[in-house]
Amino acid sequence: MLFLVRLGTRSPNEFIQYLNNKNENIQQSFLAKIMDLTKSISVKVMLGDATITEQKTFDPVLVNDFYQTIIKNLKDWSVQEVSISNNEDIRRIFTKFEIREGNYLISGHMSLQYHVLLYYKPDQRVIQLQRELSEIIDLTKNKEQQMSDNSDQFVLSKLKDKGYKDFDHQKLFEIFYENDEFREKIYKEIEKDIEVDFQDLSNKKTNLIKELDNMLVETYQTSPVLIDDTRLITGEEGCLCTFDIEFIRNKTKEGLFDPRKISESVKENIIKRLDDFSKLLIS
Repeated sequence: MLFLVRLGTRSPNEFIQYLNNKNENIQQSFLAKIMDLTKSISVKVMLGDATITEQKTFDPVLVNDFYQTIIKNLKDWSVQEVSISNNEDIRRIFTKFEIREGNYLISGHMSLQYHVLLYYKPDQRVIQLQRELSEIIDLTKNKEQQMSDNSDQFVLSKLKDKGYKDFDHQKLFEIFYENDEFREKIYKEIEKDIEVDFQDLSNKKTNLIKELDNMLVETYQTSPVLIDDTRLITGEEGCLCTFDIEFIRNKTKEGLFDPRKISESVKENIIKRLDDFSKLLIS
């Protein structure tokens, strides 16, 4: 009888049932560890309207360190370095590891998925930056509107000042739009007339936005629950700790195999690998 062996999946096979019990203990120990590592603390943050408030957060570095300790002590296992995926406001910190026993491959996966919320540092400088940025945006908008409302008159006046007086309006604008360098020069003179340097304003706005971005702080939240692969993929908060056993045939992994054909020595080694991992979680 062939089975797809993800530990925790129901099976009539006595050995797989035994492994499932060990896997349940591993998952509960893992969950307890994650719950401890993601305990929330309160931090003061500033909202976009300058309101100071408190927000709950935890430190993902603690989870990273925990993973690092685990994989460092997985002797003889092939391990994947701890990674952090970043998909908008959802992050996942995870690692994978595997080891071969006879013709069977044991693979494990630890993961924590959490949300990231952005706030400002509770700093008066944030309010100053917002005010300066708002003033530049308003000034730019007003001056652009002024140029737009009077664009024809501005351009015609400048063209005539350059000596283009005997052409009709259509001809004047053909000259204007066919000569890029000339057009830029006219625009510069118009900007000077209305006493604004749009390039300078743009540079100031960019610098203010960059400084304001540097005033952002991240807070993190997750749920202390075990989730499965499906819930992980759909972006739910929570943690995951899974083990799979696959059969290796001609260097190809097969998820479906008959557990009754596993030799006693390999069974003992698989049990020992899970026991060793379980000890790492509670050490």
